[in-house]
Amino acid sequence: MRILVFNAGSSSLKFGVFDLNAGETLDQAKHIFKGSFDRFGPKGCDYRHGIDKPVMEPAPYCTLDEATRAVPALLEQAGIGTIDAIGHRIAHGGDRFSAATQLTDTTLGAIDALTPLAPLHNPANLAAVHVARQVWPDLPQWAVFDTAFHLTNPARASTYAVPKDWRAQGLRRYGFHGTSHKYVAHRAAEVLGQQLRDLRLISLHLGNGASACAIAGGISIDSSMGMTPMEGLVMGTRSGDVDPGVFGYVQRELGLDVAQIEDALNRHSGLLGLTGSSDMRDVEERAAHGDTDAQLAIHIYAYRARKYIGAYAAAMGGLDVLVFTGGIGENSASMRRRICEGLGFMGVLLDHDRNMNVDLSARAAPQIQAYGARVNVLVTETAEQLMIAREVASAAARPKGQGARIPVAVSARHVHLCRKAVDALFGKGYELTQGKPLRQQGHWAAVERVALHGPKGSLHNVAILGPLRARTQIEVSRTDSFALGIDAPVRQSGKLDETPQIRLSGPAGTLDSDGLIIASRHIHMAPQDAGRMGVQDGDMVNVTLEATGRDLTFTRVLVRVSENAFTEMHIDTDEANAAGIQGEGAGQISAAATVMPDMTSRPD
Repeated sequence: MRILVFNAGSSSLKFGVFDLNAGETLDQAKHIFKGSFDRFGPKGCDYRHGIDKPVMEPAPYCTLDEATRAVPALLEQAGIGTIDAIGHRIAHGGDRFSAATQLTDTTLGAIDALTPLAPLHNPANLAAVHVARQVWPDLPQWAVFDTAFHLTNPARASTYAVPKDWRAQGLRRYGFHGTSHKYVAHRAAEVLGQQLRDLRLISLHLGNGASACAIAGGISIDSSMGMTPMEGLVMGTRSGDVDPGVFGYVQRELGLDVAQIEDALNRHSGLLGLTGSSDMRDVEERAAHGDTDAQLAIHIYAYRARKYIGAYAAAMGGLDVLVFTGGIGENSASMRRRICEGLGFMGVLLDHDRNMNVDLSARAAPQIQAYGARVNVLVTETAEQLMIAREVASAAARPKGQGARIPVAVSARHVHLCRKAVDALFGKGYELTQGKPLRQQGHWAAVERVALHGPKGSLHNVAILGPLRARTQIEVSRTDSFALGIDAPVRQSGKLDETPQIRLSGPAGTLDSDGLIIASRHIHMAPQDAGRMGVQDGDMVNVTLEATGRDLTFTRVLVRVSENAFTEMHIDTDEANAAGIQGEGAGQISAAATVMPDMTSRPD
């Protein structure tokens, strides 16, 4: 499949052409053309083209509109024929767009409505879309959103502690650079030869714009950028984190209005505000010659990044991989070293020679950690256009399961016990009594019950589901976790590493066990139903519940395909209460959410 990708800004247009098919690895994709127009003005612009040895020449195009319309002729000159689809980078998709979305009049209207959240980015992105739809009216065109990757951030990470009516207007943390962070995560897993779902990874995108992202189990769980790209790390011209009280203070003391303060924090702060230059190469050069402002800026930049690494490692319960990308992350060995200094306690140790001799040709992602270090440290070029093309190829190739009806079952709190747990709770060699059979073949509810005890309270008469497992798993709802006084993580069944401990009691004794989780909502599905509905194991879909009176759609529902499965969706009691159903109901797979087979969690 041949895909043309556009990344449009107010004064630039980047584009590329890729050959790839759904399911191919990043290494298998072929980048066959790369071009960009920069610095539009009355006399034209700069045109750069070529992959390995790019050439720059003047071009007569004065506007984004003219440049976009010139692309077909330029591709024809390069010998590139048929295009199958077009992908567009869109900065802000709000909380609605979680995956590559085909562009229609309806979706364009929804994206345009998000302009107040990204006034500097979305209008330019959409301008290129409108022209491209005129130039290629018969081609399917898709949007891929910078914010989509971060929609998996739990509510505790994405919610600002501000008045409810503010939040009702969309005030929340969204995160950006999502396409870059997603590429980096997948590339690191490929290079390390590991499953992304098994890694705790921090991606540092360090360029003129900079952000950190915590990725656990293949999904983003936190990102340093917030409602706008201004929050978080120090950047070229953006301040990063500041006290919100700055607005009132500067208004009173300096007489600036809100627009002037926003402009200063966006365009005249960061490295530029600290040193007078937004270019880290210039700042490092001046620091080496004794410029104290530049030296302080470097310390602040590295400290802020190091602080986020520590915070995100704590949020994930550890760290397996740290990846540097972006212009500074890729090219500044000294900044990589400064950021990693002092992190030896968590296993981050650099090898001097490897760090100083990074070669990123041919999409390489070299490791620069010291031999034997616990944390892998990698450097890689970001490839946002490639990731956009991959998202489009996957979305275009997938059969849509829209309209597929499935039963929905409410799963109340219960436990799955191992042999050791049964012995401790009911006596050595005790055999559980099989009671009511469950829909999933070979599964049953035991006659016996247990109690759960936490630091705040207890839950009694908790069901036991059989057969026995190799490891004890305790599934509760979010409300149950508050009743117990324990912060249970949202996990896919069986993903029990680093889960909290809880005390179980039975007639013969007690047992302290880990394995306490809130089960990620999921669909058990038989292979024949998966084929009929156009989904596969590991896919995530949206499910709209029927006749609830609340028009509720559950997003990012994990599909688990297995032989002998009975097809049904499982939700917990909190989700059932939100939907207004009791016991069981029915729903329809309304849309594919995203292809993310490494899913192990969900938003809180």
